[in-house]
Amino acid sequence: MTEPLRLSKRMSELGLCSRREADEWIARGWVRVDGVVVSELGSKVLPHQKVTVERQAAAEQSKRVTVLVHKPVGYVSGQAEDGYRPALVLVTPENRWEEDRAPLRFHPTQLRSLVPAGRLDIDSTGLLVLTQDGRVAKQLIGEDSAVEKEYLVRVEYTRPGRLPESDLKRLNYGLTLDGKKLKPAQVRWQNDDQLRFVLREGKKRQIRRMCDMVGLKVLGLKRVRIGGVTLGDLPPGQWRYLGADERF
Repeated sequence: MTEPLRLSKRMSELGLCSRREADEWIARGWVRVDGVVVSELGSKVLPHQKVTVERQAAAEQSKRVTVLVHKPVGYVSGQAEDGYRPALVLVTPENRWEEDRAPLRFHPTQLRSLVPAGRLDIDSTGLLVLTQDGRVAKQLIGEDSAVEKEYLVRVEYTRPGRLPESDLKRLNYGLTLDGKKLKPAQVRWQNDDQLRFVLREGKKRQIRRMCDMVGLKVLGLKRVRIGGVTLGDLPPGQWRYLGADERF
């Protein structure tokens, strides 16, 4: 017999919302199981049972925003640390990209629960996603996420000669971090001192550690794409809303 699951986990699996949103909706009486309202946190369901949400939940979810920030060097992705400011402080009306065509108007409530969906190191720059939408966060950083992230990486070879082709192949597949084999990557030379990395995972300082293993020193790192969304011409330190027609 199939084991019952927590309702919040089942809702997340179905792509309805994040677990945190699910608990909020359950508490508000916005969730039905087989047509019956379930408002007790921690309730469990069987996989075959039908889970639906009230219109109020969908309406509230539609108001939640996702913004794209061109994070400069010197800002942290999440909470402030060691005297460094979080990228969230860049999301102000003054810093909104003037070419943003989204019909949304900025409101301070959009900063509430606006959290990074993925990290970008303090000494890296480029595309950072901040979102209020649990579905977006799950898609980008959930356990099963396979969304591509693309980076331009300026490097210097610290050994005599040039990087051997065999080490370039190891960057593509063959390296181990923290005792686990890395997923296959796409790593190609862009020019004499710049590599293009495409990854489907995001371990802490992964690219820098990968490069170090083959004798490459990272001089600059910029994320230019997440899934189907590109950094484009968004200037450093500015932000825009994720367009209604854009998909990661």
